[in-house]
Amino acid sequence: MIDARPALLPLALAALLALPAGAHEPAKPTDPRRFGLMDVFELEWASDPRISPDGERVVYVRNFMDVMSDRRRSNLWIIDSGGGGHRPLTTGLANDASPRWSPDGERLLYTSRADGSTQLYVRWMDSGQTARLTQLTSSPGGLAWSPDGKHIAFSMLARKKPEKFVKLPKKPEGATWAEDAVTIDKVIYRRDGAGFVKDGYRQIFVLSADGGTPRQVTSGAYHHGNRPVWTPDGDALIFSANRHDDWEYDPRNSELYELTLADGSIRALTDRQGPDAAPALSPDGSRVAYLGYDDRYQGYQILRLYVMDRKGGKPKQLAAGLDRSIVAPVWNGAGEGVFFQYTDSGNTKIGYASLDGETEQLAADLGGTSLGRPYASGSFTVAPDGRFAFTHSRPDHPADVAVGRKGEDGTRRLTRLNDDLFSHKEIGPVTEMWVESSHDGRRIQSWVVKPPGFDPAKKYPLILEIHGGPFANYGDRFAAEVQLYAASGYVVLYVNPRGSSGYGEEFGNLIHHAYPGYDYDDLMSSVDALLAKGFVDEDNLFVTGGSGGGVLTAWIVGKTDRFAAAVSAKPVINWYSFALTADMYNMFYKYWFPGFPWDHPEQYLERSPLHHVGNVKTPTMLLTGEEDYRTPMAESEQFYQALKLRKVDSMLVRIPGASHGIARRPSNLMSKVAHILAWFEKYRSQSDG
Repeated sequence: MIDARPALLPLALAALLALPAGAHEPAKPTDPRRFGLMDVFELEWASDPRISPDGERVVYVRNFMDVMSDRRRSNLWIIDSGGGGHRPLTTGLANDASPRWSPDGERLLYTSRADGSTQLYVRWMDSGQTARLTQLTSSPGGLAWSPDGKHIAFSMLARKKPEKFVKLPKKPEGATWAEDAVTIDKVIYRRDGAGFVKDGYRQIFVLSADGGTPRQVTSGAYHHGNRPVWTPDGDALIFSANRHDDWEYDPRNSELYELTLADGSIRALTDRQGPDAAPALSPDGSRVAYLGYDDRYQGYQILRLYVMDRKGGKPKQLAAGLDRSIVAPVWNGAGEGVFFQYTDSGNTKIGYASLDGETEQLAADLGGTSLGRPYASGSFTVAPDGRFAFTHSRPDHPADVAVGRKGEDGTRRLTRLNDDLFSHKEIGPVTEMWVESSHDGRRIQSWVVKPPGFDPAKKYPLILEIHGGPFANYGDRFAAEVQLYAASGYVVLYVNPRGSSGYGEEFGNLIHHAYPGYDYDDLMSSVDALLAKGFVDEDNLFVTGGSGGGVLTAWIVGKTDRFAAAVSAKPVINWYSFALTADMYNMFYKYWFPGFPWDHPEQYLERSPLHHVGNVKTPTMLLTGEEDYRTPMAESEQFYQALKLRKVDSMLVRIPGASHGIARRPSNLMSKVAHILAWFEKYRSQSDG
């Protein structure tokens, strides 16, 4: 067998460079005025902005691409809250991340791979001196300073050497035998993006701020929370974990726990069926804010904000009137209320809920760290005086650092990390569009991206780009893939159909045990509304999407032949096989379906795109990472082989080394876009529409 995979990217690029001339000829990738494939390597974005305890400075992670290694890299930068003093704290290709200010603001804790593995480092901010604190064998997470600055808590995998199931005879000296068999008895034995799960459990450790040997403070056959929180006296840690006996089969049933460091005793603070997570302690340590819900086994459930007395008692829900999922709770300096993050109608925001029940919006446009497609993302931090820093994004730029202050109007963008690139590039303009669904008249939100140099008198080909999840959302944020489509001369439409997050629990659960389904009507209604505007060529309609969007793409071509070609990226094609091969198989069957596939075969079959493959006439490409454990390659192969048996034009594209997050490596993002565009160009007519 000849392995032709190395030729895939050159062939796709060659197809893009050899397009026939005509009214719809897209811009060439070499056009200096357009955002091109190689420009992906020029993108930079901010993440994890950390405002100092005095509110005067922000340290953030500055991310960039290394063209020689085809990897994402990161350094730490600092900027004054007023916008001055912008400078690097670290440089090079070591992947510095997770900056955390000491309580007095005099030191900065962070992680780095400067010595080849992820370790903890500390920097003295007055002198710039740095020291490596650890010699860890696993990567640390959830870094947290003790209130007195003398200790650091973090979580880390405590590895356990597995016992061999069988013992073979000793091989003769000098003999070469096959590798030992691998035995698996875990429920979750592989995770997408991480590969096969290492033996051991994630535990919490405490380390002296001067370095030394970390002390493991939790134990047991459970994975403990990624973000421990210190009590003000430094005597205990609050964390979230699922320590129930059946945790492997009931993965969402976590509780809050308090660990007393002196004796290692653990006390449960919550007790209900459902997740309780993300604890945040009030400044005086008397109350705990946290997130959770009473699990009703729905596909989409709103994360709600609660406050409880640390000593016990009935929790109180804050922001009860906000029908949106809340994340990242942070107390204000006086303990009078809680800052939080939420997404509303495609825009992620910072909110504040007082203990007396009032809720307000403090900032919008948070996001920009999901580089490929316009998903919700980003983070914020708060200083005791109410000043906050966050990642800011709009459709014309990835995440920059911005600041604001509770009680003051407006926010201020401090950085412009991509002005050197976009100052001489024309980006496709993005406009919002609302339509009524043909199914039930519900208002559906979408966005239209027009090509640079758009002429309303012309007709343009259309790409319908569908988000995954399906309980996720697109919004008015930068997206490299969408901009690359627009730069090649396409109008791009992306939609938040029913089931999308950010529109309330009822809207999200319109696809509960019914996905894919009437979300198809929402997408088609959006396409029809855009066609009515007159600048889209109805003979040149194309559709693509990844993950849940790949599901809907494969579903669409089984329902209609209005699209000239389709690309289904990393899809689920057969829910029966997916439910038993996906990495999170202990969850999907009871949240997305009414039960096991063998007990409900009809529903698993009816909702599978494979069930409707006999209707497909549309030329369809399947594109998936070879190491995708979320929607394994066998899903794409089933649809591809079914199409081939029916003699429908089709192609299977395998991305070597890629997991479900194909775009994690820059060249894979480029390859994905290049293959999609080359496939569409193959079936694109050159009529004037």
